[in-house]
Amino acid sequence: MSPAAAAKIHWFARLEHRFHVSRERRARRRGRSATVVPFPGYGGKGWVRVVGRVLIVPPPPRKASGDGAGVRGWRSFVGIPVSFASVRIEIGGRTHTVVADRGGVVDTVVEADLQPGWQTFTMAADRQEPVEATVFVVDEDIRFGVVCDVDDTVMVTALPRPFVAAWNSFVVDEHARTPVPGMAVLLEQIMRDHPGSPMIYLSTGAWNVAPTLRRFLSRHLFPQGSMLLTDWGPTHDRWFRSGREHKLANLRRLAEEFPDIRWLLIGDDGQHDESTYGQFLVEHPSSVAGVAIRRLLPAEAVLAGGRTVAGDHSGDDVPWVSAVDGAGLRELLGEAGIVDPRD
Repeated sequence: MSPAAAAKIHWFARLEHRFHVSRERRARRRGRSATVVPFPGYGGKGWVRVVGRVLIVPPPPRKASGDGAGVRGWRSFVGIPVSFASVRIEIGGRTHTVVADRGGVVDTVVEADLQPGWQTFTMAADRQEPVEATVFVVDEDIRFGVVCDVDDTVMVTALPRPFVAAWNSFVVDEHARTPVPGMAVLLEQIMRDHPGSPMIYLSTGAWNVAPTLRRFLSRHLFPQGSMLLTDWGPTHDRWFRSGREHKLANLRRLAEEFPDIRWLLIGDDGQHDESTYGQFLVEHPSSVAGVAIRRLLPAEAVLAGGRTVAGDHSGDDVPWVSAVDGAGLRELLGEAGIVDPRD
């Protein structure tokens, strides 16, 4: 990085980087090494988007019986990110070497000729043994996909309120987290009615919680999907990342990568999902199949700091539906023709 570019980075971001570098040095002196934590990616004909993070992680907790213990949220955040680590990707008979970013995050597109559906490949860092990663390759004939928020849409977290966010992220055992009623059934039916469609979980949550989130989704029978999360903390020019911009940027990217796919956008009224999806609809009307907004219950809305004000979408060319749970959304999406009402 040039001195001019370094000077433009927010001072707190530089301080955070030096802190992690110091932690990494101490960990390596203790004989610990880095590994890649892969996240489910996606791709199309001839390419895949590979996502993961290079971390020095603590060993998982064990019960006295030797079984895995419950996972508290804070353990997801004590891994040490390894800045600018070199990562080897072996996929589709090809080898690619990429470099992680300042936060240890790998988010890159590589060439690969893979069959449609879920495929596996390997990633390795620090000359360690490769770890297996997954990617969903979208067939060229697919014309429908799902983008779904996580917090308060599939999992009750009341994330916008800082104290509750910290409690859920750092303290609560992952087995104590509760799913939004009916959402797993709704998403599973959508995937059944639209076989081969991409399922993407787009959240403002941190990459640190991705392993916890994957276990939660699997345990509560949500369909497998790719994940697009973010990295908490300062950016090069501001104290904290904008969750709304994170979602908009990824939606715009999906519209460019899959211009023939129309997306069902699912979110809740406790954050900025409605305005975010509305703006995306204005920018890319041909890329939206419909919008489904889960309304927070009164108690959840209080914890979340209130609801966003619902807009008037009667003039939109795509259906907007809203309900308090997955069953209500399922019924309305059935009336809109997006899911089969006979199921």
